[in-house]
Amino acid sequence: MATSDPLLVVIDPVARRTDGESVRIAKDVLSAGAAAKVCLPEGPEEFARALARRGSRRPVVVGDDRALLRAVALLHRQRELAACALSVVPVGGVLSLTRSLGVPAGAVAAARAVLDGAERRLDLLVDDSDGVVLGALRIPPLSLREAPGGTAVAVSEPARPWLRTCQSLVRTLVARPPRTTTLTGPGPSRLRVEVDGRTVVDLDHPVEAVSVSPGASGLADVEIRPLSVGAEASPVRAEGRTVTVSGADFRYRADTVLSGPVRTRTWTVREEAWRLTLPVPG
Repeated sequence: MATSDPLLVVIDPVARRTDGESVRIAKDVLSAGAAAKVCLPEGPEEFARALARRGSRRPVVVGDDRALLRAVALLHRQRELAACALSVVPVGGVLSLTRSLGVPAGAVAAARAVLDGAERRLDLLVDDSDGVVLGALRIPPLSLREAPGGTAVAVSEPARPWLRTCQSLVRTLVARPPRTTTLTGPGPSRLRVEVDGRTVVDLDHPVEAVSVSPGASGLADVEIRPLSVGAEASPVRAEGRTVTVSGADFRYRADTVLSGPVRTRTWTVREEAWRLTLPVPG
């Protein structure tokens, strides 16, 4: 338990704009339960400075998944991640990662977990460009997202009213042949996937998706979905400490961050590389 530990409460500016009431509640609960210094950074540079100057205080991030990722990435680059126990109070619109890690959803419950919870050591994926993955990475990035109510909605470019107006005008003036195909998302990828140096899928077997996530006992869980023709093909699964993906230029989504294009990338599991304060089971 760490109720007596002094806290550094770093409140992400996006959280303040998105849900000021939850931020206020979290700040009140944390300040009532421990000696807390509150920081209100206005951008990434001030966020980084606040963490760097934390001293002996235990950092608490009030924000969404992106704020937590920013804190972990900063501490990793400073080579201070293993020595620093992080806490998070999830506030904002992107919270799937914090939920998957076991952080309570409500501001009061999450703040109480910061005060009364216990540290849990978690594995981390680190790539060959020093990027970090806490939850999962996917190749290619998901082309659909879940809307409220569970409806799948295609992710499209930002609306451009002037463009739609011009397109409508052209359609009324020019006869168009009937369309025979519709693109609904990214096509299959030709990738080589190697796990601990062993080729699991090679370039001659197109795949629909690859996902990698930290598993158990210092191993990564790898799932490869082959391109299915007719009946759905069963996914190929593997586990190992290093995963290398190579092939034509590809993009990947690591947690909430879209990266690439790259032609090769290697991820390595760092066992128990970071600590997160979570509720005590029971």
